[in-house]
Amino acid sequence: MEEKKLPEIIPVFPLSNFIIFPNTNVPLNIFEPRYIQMVDDAMRNNKIIGMVQPKKSGNPDKPDLFEVGCTGKITSYNETDDGRYLIVLNGISRFRILNEVIDKKLYRSVKVDYQEFQNDLNLNKEDIKFSDLELIFVNLKKLFQRQGYSINWKDLEKQSLDQTINTLSMASPFSLEEKQILLESNDINSRRKKLEEILKTYILDNFSNTTVQ
Repeated sequence: MEEKKLPEIIPVFPLSNFIIFPNTNVPLNIFEPRYIQMVDDAMRNNKIIGMVQPKKSGNPDKPDLFEVGCTGKITSYNETDDGRYLIVLNGISRFRILNEVIDKKLYRSVKVDYQEFQNDLNLNKEDIKFSDLELIFVNLKKLFQRQGYSINWKDLEKQSLDQTINTLSMASPFSLEEKQILLESNDINSRRKKLEEILKTYILDNFSNTTVQ
């Protein structure tokens, strides 16, 4: 999908500690009435919704939003017997929110700009070596084991390296601010470096906690 065909006004699904990247697939369980309405409207139109993280400020029912999120296209849709929607989103392009659109819908919509993320639509893979990921894998395995998270590492190894970095950025047990930093990283190599930096703080914190009594 070319940038010019992406809609300027999109519905958004604010979800804390949850990010998606272009060319990643994520399952979502939709059950709140406002997001049921959002999916209904998206399915009738272009099937596109925006995932964005809410900030800790603003009205609890309508929190402020981080300016950068990512559009996704609904590629799978199933309705359960109890009225929930099980959907799969395929990430397309990140966006920057320009302003919120005021309307009478239950969900929120925003006007967005894709200009600074044009490379998201470029299918060429960036040059990353597996050796660049070795430290990330070692530190992440430690962190995941310590926090009781499980991940299928063998499946990860089948992915391209840029997909692996994006999947790990999405799945890692980081704060919403740290995930936002990863989402806003310009390219995959800068994201890899940010991922390494964030992991170092977790590993160092744990080392301090276990050695200082």
